[in-house]
Amino acid sequence: MSFFYLSDELQVLSDKALSKCQDKFSEIDKLTEYNQQKVLKAFINNGVSESHFTGSTGYGYGDRGREVLDELTAEIFGAEDAIIRHSFASGTHTLCVMLFGVLRPGDSVLCVTGKPYDTIHSVIGLSGEGMGSLKDFGVTFDIVDLLPDGTVDYESVKKSLSEKTYKAVYVQRSRGYTLRPTLNSDDIRKITATVKANSKAIVMLDNCYGEFTEYEDPSSLGVDLFAGSLIKNPGGGIAKCGGYIAGKKELVELCSYRMTTPGVGREVGATLGNSRDIFMGLFNAPHVTGEALKVAVFTAALFEEMGYEVSPKSDERRADIIQSIKLGTPEKLIAFCQGLQSGSVVDSYVVPEPWAMPGYDSDVIMAAGAFTNGSSIELSADAPLREPYAVWLQGGLNFHSGKIGVLLGAERVLKV
Repeated sequence: MSFFYLSDELQVLSDKALSKCQDKFSEIDKLTEYNQQKVLKAFINNGVSESHFTGSTGYGYGDRGREVLDELTAEIFGAEDAIIRHSFASGTHTLCVMLFGVLRPGDSVLCVTGKPYDTIHSVIGLSGEGMGSLKDFGVTFDIVDLLPDGTVDYESVKKSLSEKTYKAVYVQRSRGYTLRPTLNSDDIRKITATVKANSKAIVMLDNCYGEFTEYEDPSSLGVDLFAGSLIKNPGGGIAKCGGYIAGKKELVELCSYRMTTPGVGREVGATLGNSRDIFMGLFNAPHVTGEALKVAVFTAALFEEMGYEVSPKSDERRADIIQSIKLGTPEKLIAFCQGLQSGSVVDSYVVPEPWAMPGYDSDVIMAAGAFTNGSSIELSADAPLREPYAVWLQGGLNFHSGKIGVLLGAERVLKV
């Protein structure tokens, strides 16, 4: 018995899609178990106790819970050190702290994964004037375009590294609003090996959307410093805000001075009662990420059955939670987002419309009925209103509710 109306046509498509997913679902269950055991062992190793959930105020001196969170995060991600804080306002803010923490006037950065995500443009100085971007502070940011198939152009990367001295190489794991493949662990290992063989540059990774989607972590792949958002995978749908930076100890230390002030760094910062949510979110993150992966695989299979081009395909390897669907027209794009919103646990009655969202260069439509505003690990879909009119879906706290949201979106598309 279904509590939602779905046409007979869509019910048949859904059953076919679900049948296609079973092998992938089994793979995801094995990955989830591995990552869940890794996280549990890290909690045990770090002696997490109820006393660590107590919030501090003011300067936050001697906040043992905050210190254990840092140590726990470093162990979970196999890094030398980490800082994890509710005070990071977003993934973009966290990445900004990572960049400004390490870079100095006169330094150069090479981005090897094409033009980065829209909201980073004003951070590095690709857009906006006089706002305090890296460009304003004399840091140059060069970009190596991807090959036509969306993969890294290693020959051009080697050429760039031979012609100029770079302080850092910047890598964006996920696709952003593009249809290029997400970088998997093999890709990241190859990038870091190429960089290390041809320069002394630091490898910095935007790890957003990629946590707990594979068996290996960035540190084991040669990445020196990486960052992500707690309202994506590692917050487990429980952390209300925040981000983390992890990697080599000396680099994390530099970032801590940008996070607060030089000479003080991580020694201050009241937790204000947020620690419990972050601890609990980290613990739940592997399972919730596994559920989001299942939603993505099902979505791919369903829209393949409906005749649409999807990326990744339902049987392809995955390294993040994002699923794109090329819907072809603005009408279908809007219909899908509105249908997905109608199946959201929060704000299901809201009808999303395209709007000029700050930080984006075209109107954007977003469907997001979430307990936490902007939480990408909860079921959401968004897209700029521009060709090829693709939508990017991510999240799902549990597969069964995520599946219904996707089906309601698909039902609207069938009617356009």
